[in-house]
Amino acid sequence: MTEVELKKVLPGIPAQPGIYKYYDADKKLLYVGKAKHLRKRVSSYFTKTLQSYKTQELVRRINSIEFTVVNSEQDAFFLENSLIKQFQPVFNIDLKDDKSYPFIVIKNEAFPRVFLTRRKIIDGSTYLGPFTSVAKVRDLIDFIRQHIPIRNCKLNLSEANIRKGKFKVCLEYHLGNCKGPCEGLQSMEDYKEDLEQVKNILKGNLSPVIRHLKEEMKQFAADLNFEKAEINRKKIEHLENYRATSTVVNPKLGDADVISIVVQEEKAFLNYMMVQNGSIIQTENLQLESRLGENEKEILEFAVSYIRNKFESLSPELIVPVEIELLDEALKITVPKAGEKKKLLELSQKNAAIFFEEYKRKKALQLTDKRKENNLKVVEQLKDDLHLTQLPLHIECFDNSNFQGAYPVAAMVCFKNGEPSKQDYRKFNIKTVQGINDFASMKEVVMRRYKRLIEEDKPLPQLVIIDGGKGQLSSAMESIKELKLEHKVTVVGLAKNVEEIFFPGDKESLKLGYSSESLRLIRTIRDEVHRFGITFHRAQRSKGAFKTQMDDIKGIGEATIETLMKEFKSVNNIRKASLKDIAAIVGESKAVLVQQALKQEEKD
Repeated sequence: MTEVELKKVLPGIPAQPGIYKYYDADKKLLYVGKAKHLRKRVSSYFTKTLQSYKTQELVRRINSIEFTVVNSEQDAFFLENSLIKQFQPVFNIDLKDDKSYPFIVIKNEAFPRVFLTRRKIIDGSTYLGPFTSVAKVRDLIDFIRQHIPIRNCKLNLSEANIRKGKFKVCLEYHLGNCKGPCEGLQSMEDYKEDLEQVKNILKGNLSPVIRHLKEEMKQFAADLNFEKAEINRKKIEHLENYRATSTVVNPKLGDADVISIVVQEEKAFLNYMMVQNGSIIQTENLQLESRLGENEKEILEFAVSYIRNKFESLSPELIVPVEIELLDEALKITVPKAGEKKKLLELSQKNAAIFFEEYKRKKALQLTDKRKENNLKVVEQLKDDLHLTQLPLHIECFDNSNFQGAYPVAAMVCFKNGEPSKQDYRKFNIKTVQGINDFASMKEVVMRRYKRLIEEDKPLPQLVIIDGGKGQLSSAMESIKELKLEHKVTVVGLAKNVEEIFFPGDKESLKLGYSSESLRLIRTIRDEVHRFGITFHRAQRSKGAFKTQMDDIKGIGEATIETLMKEFKSVNNIRKASLKDIAAIVGESKAVLVQQALKQEEKD
């Protein structure tokens, strides 16, 4: 666009807040931006004397300009963000964030339930969040249920159903975890009071909750109900300990958002902290890529709008390292020089620096190409979802296979950095188990695999998946314990078909989100071990009932092997048979050769 053309266009651009869009000669969207004063912002691109090469290139390509006036910062952000997502303009800042964050929902229903969800439905329900960690959300819900007696059943507790006596209290009522609204033992007003305490806990505001419990405790004591008073006393103690261990900045600080940034060439690394009632209740790291050489201030202005909308923050104050301008004039911008806010900003900057160093480390390990980076994100998500202490960069999965109760084999596949490591796949012919016994077979192959890794001083996996559920998991754990590896590797069982995860000793299974990346990775690993095991099993069957275990015995041919297998049904039965029994089938000289070879193989 020439200077003459710009002079014709500028008068038509309003001096109001809104969105501007730059197009090239082919009507391709080049850039989307938002501004407090559209006319000034647009003209600044054409009058700047010190521009980066990329900005000059953008200006050179601009053929036409469109704009949209909006009423608020939120409207501007949503419009800008939707256009960027839809058209992915080549000159816009690229935000490296495609995660779906969980919410805690208070369902719009009679006696509302409280649970975790990733989907927001416009049905009048209250959504709190989003939160940055599924594991922390689950811990938070568990913490709430320990202290606030709210229901977790899915019954339709309408007034009519309760009046008709359709429901009976369950074990949760007898354990003191629910007040029995299903039988009309708790009023809606009382339940709403408990929900208010839930909301206070979720906001990090524990004082009203403790105060409420103390009032209840005094009433219980006055009524001589000392058992319930003691329960409340323990809840109060637990809540006070929880508050003491939280990252408390200053109770008087109130609510604030803290955002810090590290800029390196065309990349920016940000740390976000949400502070409520003086406590840090959420933190998140985000990476952006600058397309026009934007400076620290410009990147922050973009990031602040994105982050506050993503996490639905209503905090009245924003603490940042440099002065910035935002469309939301009601938001107080603070660049602290000293005091508690300065310490808080320094903590955020420290986290941003660590995030940047971690990026450099991954880059040094050549983990920054898109595919490997995505794999690593999935592995990190799996670590969070399974509550693992180590990042499962090395995963092994075992599966047994047999055909109509015959020819038992096992297979193991290995995934490293979220990808198959085929050179580490292993096949197992079952040696020590008589007949078909999946539990004993699993114990054998797990023992053989990790005994060898220990003997050869090779690295152990961080996660072992046993395909088959609780029974086979228990059998595998027998070998793990014998090898004293129970504190070195995490072993889980994967139930057939229903895709439930079992941990050793747990009665309840862990169910991952059906479309979660973690479950997709586990499915991929499970399907791969099935494929590998079935391929090996078919090969063995086609060779004739594991005759490969005797193929290399000098003086023993195929006819002899087939005769023995027909009589004894399996190599294991031949191994256990006496010399006399084998000789009765194939003669004494061949029997000696077979028995000696199988005994030698067993030693190996």
